[in-house]
Amino acid sequence: MIKVNSSVTLTLADLARGERARIESVQAGDATTLRLLDLGLVEGTEIFCVRAAPFGDPREYELRGVRLCLRRSEARRIHIVKD
Repeated sequence: MIKVNSSVTLTLADLARGERARIESVQAGDATTLRLLDLGLVEGTEIFCVRAAPFGDPREYELRGVRLCLRRSEARRIHIVKD
């Protein structure tokens, strides 16, 4: 988790199985980030954590009717707000 001015900002990697959240922002900087944006991981999108692999990585998420698997390192680039 990242602390900003005494408030806690969560990332998609912090979302537990069965929880829903809304994407707040995506950390920019490289080709991986651009690919995440192309896949629909944009600000305001609701996302749901469907399940995780036995050791927790990767995890399966559902957004806009599509299921997507992301590694924890990729999920840490996506900042969320729980509903």
